[in-house]
Amino acid sequence: MKAQVLFSGGKDSSLSAILLDPFFDVELVTCSFSVLPVGEIAKVAADELGYSHRVLELDKGILESALDIIIEDGYPRNAINYIHRTVVETLAKEEDVSLIADGIRRDDRVPRLTDAEVRSIEDRFGVKYVCPLQGYGRSAVNMLVSRYLIIEEGQSDSIAKADYETELRELIRQQHGDEKVLEIFPEHVQSRVVGRI
Repeated sequence: MKAQVLFSGGKDSSLSAILLDPFFDVELVTCSFSVLPVGEIAKVAADELGYSHRVLELDKGILESALDIIIEDGYPRNAINYIHRTVVETLAKEEDVSLIADGIRRDDRVPRLTDAEVRSIEDRFGVKYVCPLQGYGRSAVNMLVSRYLIIEEGQSDSIAKADYETELRELIRQQHGDEKVLEIFPEHVQSRVVGRI
């Protein structure tokens, strides 16, 4: 069975792929709204990990709807969750997709699907949705990462990544300026995989 792993090129989605590898044929899937070349960024990490990779091109309207949500709310949670839910549903509609995985950890707040949303997606589309890191907190993930991955870390606005936030930040920057990005997104450290140990 093939596992389609939502892939940002970061440590959590990479580690999820490694954990699934003994049981599934892993394919990494990076979502793109064609605002930035996130597929190319993720492909470099996917090649380092040794997994097949593809880019799921999504309608820019999804990102624009998320932009409306984030501007109205003034914080990213609901917008990122909206994108994530829409991405999972879009992937679930594909004919050859039967198992979707992502790198959500136990202590992640965003993105996160509710149990009801997961059940609804599984029932409506006949897929399975798994989060291999769901039982792991940040410190346990970091321990595993230090053993299996070589990463680069930095502030989220300075690391070239392929997550939803990257293109959403760029769209905000294009339409509302750099100051609005800084107002909405708190500073936080993110990672990008540059190799596998």
